[in-house]
Amino acid sequence: MKNSKLLSCYLAFLFGILPLNAMATLTVASPFSNNAVLQRHMPVPVWGTADAGTKITVTISSDSSQDSQTKSTITNSHGEWKIELDAMPATFTPQVLKISGNESEFTYSNILVGEVWVCAGQSNMVMEANRVPEVKALIPKSKYIRSLEVPRTVALTPQNHLTSEWQVATPSSAVALAFAYHLQVSENVPVGIILSAWGSSSIEAWMPREMTSKVPHFKTMMQEFDADTQTQERIKAILEGPKPWSRKDDIFLRRQSNILFNAMINPLIPYAARGLVWYQGERNTMSIHGMPEEPWFARNSGMLKYGDTLKAWMQNYREAWNQDTFHFIAVMLPGFHKQKEGVPLGGPEDPNTHSWAWMRESQMRSLDLPNTSLVNTIDLGDVNDIHPKDKLPVGKRAALMALRDTLEHNIQAQGPTLSEVKRFGNQIIIDFEHAEGLKTIDEQPPKAFWLSDDSGKWVKAEATIKGQSVILHSPSLTQPRYVRYAFAGKPNVNLVNSANLPAYPFRTDTFEP
Repeated sequence: MKNSKLLSCYLAFLFGILPLNAMATLTVASPFSNNAVLQRHMPVPVWGTADAGTKITVTISSDSSQDSQTKSTITNSHGEWKIELDAMPATFTPQVLKISGNESEFTYSNILVGEVWVCAGQSNMVMEANRVPEVKALIPKSKYIRSLEVPRTVALTPQNHLTSEWQVATPSSAVALAFAYHLQVSENVPVGIILSAWGSSSIEAWMPREMTSKVPHFKTMMQEFDADTQTQERIKAILEGPKPWSRKDDIFLRRQSNILFNAMINPLIPYAARGLVWYQGERNTMSIHGMPEEPWFARNSGMLKYGDTLKAWMQNYREAWNQDTFHFIAVMLPGFHKQKEGVPLGGPEDPNTHSWAWMRESQMRSLDLPNTSLVNTIDLGDVNDIHPKDKLPVGKRAALMALRDTLEHNIQAQGPTLSEVKRFGNQIIIDFEHAEGLKTIDEQPPKAFWLSDDSGKWVKAEATIKGQSVILHSPSLTQPRYVRYAFAGKPNVNLVNSANLPAYPFRTDTFEP
């Protein structure tokens, strides 16, 4: 029926019998396929296109249950339709999703209902589970985890279609798998992961064009991009050319602005999900202040503007999904040190050294927004490797955040955070929150604390734990005023709470980099 209607409409159009819009057959948004996982406990949008004025009916049901839903709507004048299914409880019982209209019908089987999360970012989100033995070992235990992996590609304009489908398989990403596994074990519901990530990509690559009205440096970047016809033509040539792409072309595409969003995020909106795990930031650490910066692929927010950019990006995604509670779990950049020419030398533990500490501080600003979490990884990483393999604790800590902040589990999900600073003579006392059972992981005095007076010269502090506080002093400072904790590229840290979760980096000074 479907093919015969297509042929008759095509012939009629050729001979001028029907207007063009009469050829519009029923389509369903591409995130829907066999084996999909739908988000529990919230309305589930289902959408697509058809002829204007067509009645569309959506039904979800199972053979073993009396519970079912049937909803209908009429496509608008642009041929667009959207139906919201009522919130559903989680179920391991396979459901069938049927969409009909315009004498066509789509039937998707083996649908489950549970927790759905998008996992996005750059290469540390991409890193495969097969490269991390501890995470790879979770695959045989992950029966009810499914994945939709978005193909890595770009588009000059926002797209509405994906070429991938849901798989009864764990995500390839080590962080995404570790996250999904610990979430699934704790909640005992199906977990669906939508993986949309690409190495070397800046946050600007994942930003829609309309954010130019809110982010000044992104406006400049897009103006430059629009004026650069040579780059646009090269992008078109790569997309139209043979595959697989050369490494040079692949890197050229993923380091552009906006065009990853167009191809890899826009087709997902507004698929119902609890939130998004965001492991990105390395590309934006190439400078402190950001634009103007050379080479071209370093032209982005830089570390200091990243925090405000990240918040604007989160708010934009929430508006796009029309979901104020869409939760973001950002992953703080872990320990790493690469000396940059022309900046102070001091080593990976020195707070004076140019380092990722400024990016981590920017990432902390995302917590200004409601419904956000930040995974602390200051105790992880590799001083010489930007792609560390300790991904299991990253995913586990992200799952703890999801359980506490979105599913109301009464658990300790984060390490100690700065609460208050008190000064008494030559001592400074730091009070912490989330500090029950404050201790050091190695039973040694707390490390990575530095003190300064008004001179801005930093010296190592001697530290002692007392209850949920740390007392600091230095024989070389008679009037210490400022503290930096773990504010370095790869600090040696040991301060944790009773859950063995590390204390968050912080600084109390206002010195500029």
